[in-house]
Amino acid sequence: MDVLLVEDDPRIARVVARALAEAGHRVDVAHEGLDGLARAEGGLYDLLVLDVLLPRLDGFALARRLRQQRVRTPILMLTARDAVADRVRGLDAGADDYLTKPFALEELLARVRALGRRAGDAGEEDVLRVADLTLNLGRREASRAERQVELTAKEFDLLAYLMRNVGRVLTKSQISDHVWGYDAEVTSNVVEIYIHYLRNKIDRGFSHPLIRTVRGVGYTIKP
Repeated sequence: MDVLLVEDDPRIARVVARALAEAGHRVDVAHEGLDGLARAEGGLYDLLVLDVLLPRLDGFALARRLRQQRVRTPILMLTARDAVADRVRGLDAGADDYLTKPFALEELLARVRALGRRAGDAGEEDVLRVADLTLNLGRREASRAERQVELTAKEFDLLAYLMRNVGRVLTKSQISDHVWGYDAEVTSNVVEIYIHYLRNKIDRGFSHPLIRTVRGVGYTIKP
């Protein structure tokens, strides 16, 4: 999808834009509200990801003006405000979904996929496969060799991130950002523990392990 990200924090903008690009989306970035409005008015994007606290024009006003101009592009709003009244205000302004900071990048990507499907993007693959391992993103179900595998929410998100990057070595910091959140205080130990949990559920009992450790670098999944 073509995504416009409007975020004034350079670090968050960089992290989110990279995650969206790695997931296969084309991303443009604006750092203040009026620039975001000017870009979004053309209706050339499949999705808008808007921060709320933007200079010159905040996310609520930006969304409201786009809807007044009959721009129907789906909007995912990002904000540090987690009060119910703020979420209601964002949705009333025209947002389709709302994500509170800090967030895990895997949750952001899941919401992006959901909004893409809602907008009629039927071409996006909802099932990931590596060898005889299958992950249904919509149903949040996993199976290997047609045997169901029960995963916790974090195990599922970790496996999804590995499978979306099949053959690519992912560092512990990349995994932490995507699965736990870019501001989460997650030690490398936690990542190691969850990789261990996944191996027990995915690879135990099979002669060919899929999840591999690349010493000194990180982890990967390969057929």
